[in-house]
Amino acid sequence: MKALIVCTNNDTYPTKTSKTGLWLNELTHFYDVMAKRRILMDFVSPLGGTVPVDERSLDLKDECNARYWEDAAFRQKLRNSFKPSDVDAADYRLIYFAGGHGAMWDFPASVALQNLAKTIYERNGMVTAIAHGVCALLNVRLSDGTLLIHDKYVTGYSNVEEALVSFVSEVPFYLEDKLKECGAHYTKAMIPFVEFIEMDERLITGQNSHSARKVATKALEELFEK
Repeated sequence: MKALIVCTNNDTYPTKTSKTGLWLNELTHFYDVMAKRRILMDFVSPLGGTVPVDERSLDLKDECNARYWEDAAFRQKLRNSFKPSDVDAADYRLIYFAGGHGAMWDFPASVALQNLAKTIYERNGMVTAIAHGVCALLNVRLSDGTLLIHDKYVTGYSNVEEALVSFVSEVPFYLEDKLKECGAHYTKAMIPFVEFIEMDERLITGQNSHSARKVATKALEELFEK
């Protein structure tokens, strides 16, 4: 079984001089759970090539982050992610959209990523996403024309969390609001920044970066233990 992990290529904010990109533990924590089950994983990004990492997420006191950040093969995969046209959706049982603010600019606009998610889902695969990565699902339409997330229970980075990290002036939209506009049933934890996931059949979403392990664990349960 193979999993396809999607990361952003975008490292800039419209006005902030600081850089954004992938939020590291949203990748490493998910990757670690999958690796322990010997799941093969490919990295893809909207444009292929280098995946930038948000400097604020480079927490190397996090043992899992440190271990993968110092792993040459892992770093090589981050520098050489596939383009969507390089991969065949039929090869994957699962797709995972990692977050970080960078994703808000390039995930929703990528028709190629939407097609990968749609195909994997319609072939009975799992679609999973976390935090800002959930924005990739906003425009995914199934073959019958309906939005994938319409009438589905989902979570993702909340308005409160966005306000607390004070990036409100920078983000192009509030993810929580957009998910509701798409007809999704949005849920979240009572307290910001605690682990929380939502599952609706073959769609699993995590609210924030603390939820990545749980998303991965739940996805494996669904794939292997049913």
